[in-house]
Amino acid sequence: MRPRLAFALAIFFAISSLLTGCKTEQARKLTIATVNNSDMIIMQKLSARFKEKTGIDIEWVVLEENVLRQRVTTDIATGGGQFDIVTIGAYEAPIWGKQGWLAALDDLGDDYDYSDILEPVRNGFSYNGRMYAAPFYAESSFTFYRTDLFKKAGLTMPDHPTWEQIKQFAAKLHDPANKTYGIALRGKPGWGENMAFVTTLANTFGGRWFDMDWNPQLTSPEWKEAVSFYVDLLKNYGPPGASSNGHNECRALFASGNCAMWIDATSAAGYIFNKNESKVFDKTGFTAAPIAKVPNGAGWAWAWGLAIPTSSKQTDAAKQFLKWATSKEYVKLVGETEGWTVAPPGTRKSTYDNAEYLKAAPFAEFVKKAILAADPTHQTAQPVPYTGVQFVAIPEFQGIGTQVGQSIAAALSGQTSIDDALTSAQGATERTMKQAGYVR
Repeated sequence: MRPRLAFALAIFFAISSLLTGCKTEQARKLTIATVNNSDMIIMQKLSARFKEKTGIDIEWVVLEENVLRQRVTTDIATGGGQFDIVTIGAYEAPIWGKQGWLAALDDLGDDYDYSDILEPVRNGFSYNGRMYAAPFYAESSFTFYRTDLFKKAGLTMPDHPTWEQIKQFAAKLHDPANKTYGIALRGKPGWGENMAFVTTLANTFGGRWFDMDWNPQLTSPEWKEAVSFYVDLLKNYGPPGASSNGHNECRALFASGNCAMWIDATSAAGYIFNKNESKVFDKTGFTAAPIAKVPNGAGWAWAWGLAIPTSSKQTDAAKQFLKWATSKEYVKLVGETEGWTVAPPGTRKSTYDNAEYLKAAPFAEFVKKAILAADPTHQTAQPVPYTGVQFVAIPEFQGIGTQVGQSIAAALSGQTSIDDALTSAQGATERTMKQAGYVR
């Protein structure tokens, strides 16, 4: 072999070896985008166990809920490939699965025990019979309340309170001089923040997002009554700066003892009843989500899951993590290391067959029943062309919901009137629906 050719081949093989080594090293790191809630913080902590087992490292991108949704949606839709695993919900999974943006997850193995996943939760993450996100935890919504404050005031919380009763309780328990507020509710704008709550309120007041011809109904009497009630309740008996409070802020207010009531996600119960995190773990009660005029859609139906974008180059490694993080064994790991109170709720039947979990979590059976009772197909008293309790399962809703949420937050903060806010929201939604071809 000629010296020059031998040298060239040596260089070629050296570069090839280096590139192969880089690829191998790259394949041992997964980038995961997730929300900054307590369950995901626990997952971050315990992911060291996964690394020990597999040698695969994890880079976490932890974001506030609204920011997470914006970044993940942009990356998924453009095929950007920034993330190997994304935290998404029951809204995105079937829509993005249909678009071909997510890897199907029906090959995680028999030991994953798909039949153990609660059927409504699995269906919520599926399109055309295939699952596109692995359920991490599921939730409905219900009422948290301070048993000590109710007892002191001589009040009794009903098993199925009405919103009018909730307002009366809030008025009696509101004590801002001592930094105790009658009620906390989501006010931060976002389709999954304030609008998750406001939509359930509109549902139970008899409202709906769209009629059967996809005409927006945001200026209907039902929506006006619901939003007026919401704004009045928070202005009179809520904490200061309510329009800036999302789920995490409201949870912190209640857990620190600054609110008498809070209507929000059942998944927060683990945090509120955790003595290491909450000052009111031993003086909190819970009951059903309040009803106004009709029971339809008073409690929402939601789940967070982990999905793999088709733009990821590390699908096999990502599936290993998903299988680990959403398994029966992971639920047990959380219970045994972090306390059974904070074990991921609402996804697996086996969780609710576990005596240790049932003993530690007084809310367990109540939460399971609330999740199973939430019906995304009969969420309104009037007929609608969509599914989803606290969201509308169409691709355009992410933008619509956020824009409407901004209008309602402006009304809550006093920047505009309720009528003007809903008129603006109606007009913007009409334009979007016309541009998208739903209406002419």
